[in-house]
Order: sequence, then C-alpha cells, then structure tokens
Amino acid sequence: MRILPPLNYLQDLPVAITAIDLNLDIKNHSNNWLKEFPNTFNSNNISFNNIPSIPDEIKNEVLFMIDNQDKIPVSLDVKNRFNLWHRWDLAPAFDDENKFSGVLIIANNITDEKKEIRLLKEAKKVAQIGAWEIDLVNNTVFWTEITRVIHEVPSNYVPVLEEGILFYKEGYYRNMIASLVSEAIASGTSWDTELIIITANNTEKWVRVKGEAEFLKGKCIRVYGTFQDIHEQKLKDIAYTRLAERLKIATKNAKIGIWEYDYESRHLFWSDEMFDLYQIKKEDFNGHKSFWNQSLHPEDRELCSLKVEEAFEEKKDLEIDFRIILPNGKIRNIKSVAYAELDGFGDVKKLVGANWDTTELIYTQLQLTKSEESMQQAFENSSVGMALIGLEGNWIDVNTSLCNSVGYTKEEMIQKKIIEITHPNDWTKDSHFLKKMHEGKLTNYTIDKRFFHKDGAVVHAILTVTTVHKVNGNLSHFIAQVIDVTPMIASENKTKALLEITKHQNESLLNFAHIVSHNLRSHSTNLSMLTNFLKDESDANEKIHLEKMLSDASESLSETVHHLNEVVHITTNTQENLSRVNLCDSIKRVEKNIIALLKEKNASCKIIIPNDLIIKAVPAYLDSILLNLFTNSVKYSSDDRNLEIHIDHKIDKDQVILYFSDNGQGIDLKRHGEKLFGMYKTFHKHKDAKGIGLFITKNQVEAMNGSINVHSTVNKGTTFIITFEKA
Repeated sequence: MRILPPLNYLQDLPVAITAIDLNLDIKNHSNNWLKEFPNTFNSNNISFNNIPSIPDEIKNEVLFMIDNQDKIPVSLDVKNRFNLWHRWDLAPAFDDENKFSGVLIIANNITDEKKEIRLLKEAKKVAQIGAWEIDLVNNTVFWTEITRVIHEVPSNYVPVLEEGILFYKEGYYRNMIASLVSEAIASGTSWDTELIIITANNTEKWVRVKGEAEFLKGKCIRVYGTFQDIHEQKLKDIAYTRLAERLKIATKNAKIGIWEYDYESRHLFWSDEMFDLYQIKKEDFNGHKSFWNQSLHPEDRELCSLKVEEAFEEKKDLEIDFRIILPNGKIRNIKSVAYAELDGFGDVKKLVGANWDTTELIYTQLQLTKSEESMQQAFENSSVGMALIGLEGNWIDVNTSLCNSVGYTKEEMIQKKIIEITHPNDWTKDSHFLKKMHEGKLTNYTIDKRFFHKDGAVVHAILTVTTVHKVNGNLSHFIAQVIDVTPMIASENKTKALLEITKHQNESLLNFAHIVSHNLRSHSTNLSMLTNFLKDESDANEKIHLEKMLSDASESLSETVHHLNEVVHITTNTQENLSRVNLCDSIKRVEKNIIALLKEKNASCKIIIPNDLIIKAVPAYLDSILLNLFTNSVKYSSDDRNLEIHIDHKIDKDQVILYFSDNGQGIDLKRHGEKLFGMYKTFHKHKDAKGIGLFITKNQVEAMNGSINVHSTVNKGTTFIITFEKA
C-alpha cells in the first residue's frame, strides 16, 4: 500500500493542520500547528500519540478512525491538560487509488471564545438574567436555566404557552404582558418593562422583561427576549422613592433649606425653604454668593468665607454654625452642613448642603444647661445623701453628704458596687424592690437600710429610690436619697437603755416599798412595843431582858437600812466604774480568801478559765458575786457527799458566759424559781440564810450589763449562768 504523499502545501495554511498516516506518524503540518503544539522532535519522525498537549479523547478518536477506516468526519470541542480549548475537526485522507491512507486534523484554538462564553454565563447568573423564546411556528416555549430559577420551578420543567402567562400577578401585570406580546406579534413592537410574577413557591417577585419579535415574509415566527430578577433592587428603589418623598415633606415641614454652590460659576441655588429661613423674596435673589454674605452677621462673615474656601481647597465636607440678620433686624442662628461633590479630576465641583434654624434649640440648650447646673449644685450641696445608681447596681455619681456618712471619697465610692457596702441582712429586700423597678412594676420605694462605714461601723439610714426613664420610655438609671439616722438610732438606743435602767429602778423602788411597808413597819412596831414594855416594867431583871431585846431590834433595823443603801449604790453608780478585769485572777483570788471554809467541807474546786480572759466589770462587784457563789455552795452543800465546785466558760461574740456549778442540796425551782432573786427570800433552813445574797448578786450583775440565770435539781446540785461583756 502506498503511504500518503507529502503535503508540502500544508505549511503555509493559516490554521493549525496536520496529516498523519496509518502508523499515527505525522507526515506534514502547518507552521501554525508548531506554534500551537510545539515539540523538540524531528518533525518527520514524530508520532501523533507522543504530543503531550493533545487530549487523550482526540488520540482515541484518531485511533478509532484509522482502525476502522471510518470515513465519517468528526468535530469535537475538547480542553487539554493546559486548560486550552480547541475545536478538533478530523477527516479521512485517501491516496491516488482512493484508498484510506490516514487522517487530516485541524485544531482551532477556541480558548478565548470558551472563556467569553463562560464569563457571559457567569455574568448572567450573577445578574440573574435568563432567556426565553416563543416559537410560533411549532407553538413551543423555551426557558433557560436562569429563567426557570427565577420562576422557582424544577430544572426539568417544560413551559407551556398557555401556562406561562399565569405566572404574572393577576390584574394589571398579567394584562400588561398579554398586551405587550400581542402588540409585538401584530406589529413587531419590542418592549422593556418591569412586572410582578408569582413564582411556583407562591413568592411575589419583581422582574424585568425584554422582548422582540422576529418576522419572516411579513409573518411573526417567534418572540424572544431576556428575563431578569430585579426584586431586591426594585424594593430598594421603591424604598428610596418613598424616603425621598418623605424627605421632601420633612424638609418642608421642618423648614430645612437646600442649597448648591457651583465653585466655577460662583452660582448659588436656593430651595424655597431657604427663602423662608432668610425671609427674603425669591424675586430679589440674584443667585450670587454675595447675596448670602449680605445676610450674614458681620462678626461671622470672615469665618464663613474661610470655611467655604477651605472645603473647596481641601476637598472636604462643610459644617458650620453662624448667625444671620433678618430684614426686620432680628438675629437667627443657622446650622449648615454640606458635602463636596467632585469632578472627574478629583477637584471639588460644587457644594450641596442644607440649612436649618437652630435659634430655639440653642436657647433650649442654654436653659437646659442652667437647669443642669442648678440641679448639680442642689445635688452636690444637699445635706441629704444623694446618688445616681446605674442599672447594674453601680454608683454613677454620689454627693459629699453621702460620702461623709460612709467615710469614702467620691472616687472610692464610684469604684464600688452597692452590695459591697450594704449590710448582708438588708440586701435581699433592697434587691427585691430593684427587681420590681426593672420590671416596671414599681417607680419608687423607701426602706430602712444599713450600710458599712469605711471603718467597719454600721450606718443606719432611710433609703428612698426613684426610677429615671429615657425619652423613649426605657429605664435609664435610679436616683437614691440616703438619710443618715445613725445618731437618731444611737439616741434611741440610749433612751432604751435609760428606760431599762428606769425599769430596774422601779423594780428596786417596789422592793424598797415592800421593805418600808413591811420590814421597817415591823421594826418600828417592835421597837414601839418594847419601849412601852420597858416603860411599864418595874422588875429589874425583866427590864434588863427588855433592854437586850430593844438593842437586838435596833441592830436589825440598822442592817435593813444598810442593805437598802447598798442596793441604791449598785443601781446608780456602776456604769462609770466598769474596767478591764482578768476573770481567772478574780476567781482564784476569791477561792484563796475562803480556802479555810473549802477545806472544812473537804471541797474540791475545778476552774477551767483561760489565764488571759478579760471582761468588763466593777472589780468589787465581781469579787462580791464570786464570794457569794462560793459561800452559797459551801453553805448549802450536801451532807451525803463531798462538795465539788466546777467553774467553766464559753465565749459568744462579745459576751463571756460563766458557768458556776456545785453538787450541793439544789433548789426546787418549781416552788421557788420566780422569787429566787427576791430580797429576803430563803429556800433552805440554814441558820445563816437571810435572803439578801442572791438579791444583791443579781443587782450587781445587771448593773454591769450582764444577766444571771440558774439551773438546779434538788439533791443533785445547782449551776449559775452569768454573762459579762467581753473586753
């Protein structure tokens, strides 16, 4: 078989073309082929399959054509590994005997074309532009993918002419599209309009529809065009139009004047509202900047001119406050703002701005400033503590009076939360009311509240809190008034203490009354009778006996009067004599003084008191109390067992509790409990019992701000519980 002869004429062809034989060897090619598919091999010995930039898909097509001697030409658009697109045209070649001898291959580079098509598709996709066509010959409708997306129909949706028009909103829009299509078919009129459709998902959407008609021999054969989703932009345009209308109304009602100043022509434009502001007739306006200058207050002209020139030179916006003089001589304050509009070279072409009258606003601001200054002075100089409190429970501002009450400086207070200086037992009720104020259920409240002074002392106060709201009605902050009632509380406590003392005095007076009415009267009667007996008695021996009885009665009366004086002294002269006393030393000193009595009873004494425990007491009273407790334990010890005395203690905050116990005879508290500490009350038949010891002891303990109680069981023992103030 004879191989395809050399095709020298291929070299000069303006396309990339090559011829290969049945062995896939390249026999000839054009110069453009080498430019498109460069290689380093001898062009006479190159195999088509060895060129890397030719896609495998083309190589397979060539091989199939040669193997099958296929005589049908092939045209394919294929991208190679270097992202280059070619349109491949493959055609069979024949020898002189018309036998299949190889393949002619033409490769047209269509990379730019493909890029352009891809970019066009992307642009249409981004712009949401689809296409549509109505074929009037075949009565069919075609939609592109974007058109189907806009209508929100499935990708396999096939539009029908009768149904397509139903997507348009019923009424005006549906009638409009029907009219436009009919007119295009009838007269070839094209259109470009904006309509509303209702998508397959029942969504209302604005679209832009463009259409044209194609005619053949005077008859319309098809109508086609584009379909674009403009919903978002349309809504913005509608909103902008509404805003512009509202702005127009607002500027008119608010008397805001609009102006423009062209820098090159020096021409000044004013809206109607500007003439109202300046109270100038429109027909008198000449459109020159000097016209504006004439209305300016002489003191503001230089500043205004400087600001305008500065805006042009520095290419920046303008904002200025100035005064004008109206034709009637009144002065008005004007606020002017403008933006600089630039030309193509970046220079300011003109200023576009607005003016409005701020005279009333400035006056109101001055009045407000004065009011705020007055309020601030009242706030700061108030004798009542005042504060502004934030919604988070922080101090916004505090006055001097409040700072003095709690001992902190203003700077220290601002750094603290309210809870930090509030007594913990009072925070719950305070926060309860604040919560109700946050919820809008309460506008103010007043409570008694305790704060902690910087030195740790408790400050008693009456707190009143009131809400403050913003213009829009939302809660802004709170105003608090704090009345320091600590001195009042101290005075009240002092009064209570005096009342308590008075109560004890009254009780003492009752005892005195009892003594006077009973004991002293008995002594008086007894002395009177003995005196009468002595006066009438003639027997010398009997007189001696009566004189002894009269002496004993006199001593008894003297003892009663002594006891009365001692009680009065305890009640009235104790507070000023309180001092620091070592409790352990006092107990051991009294124990030492009665050591003989304790030994006589073979008594044991266990003292569990710290060596450094200090209490507030009158030393003489404390010795008297301890001596009375010791001697009572000895006096009323049991005959059945050795006496045991146990002295212990407990410290409770600022109090010392003393427990003085013995295992003696005990006291029947059911019978004698209520009168245990009464004067001249005895509960045992001891010969030395006079009923004055515990009475004196109770008075001495209470005179030192303490208390005394007793627990006792008959034939088991007694425990006296005495409280003292801890020093």
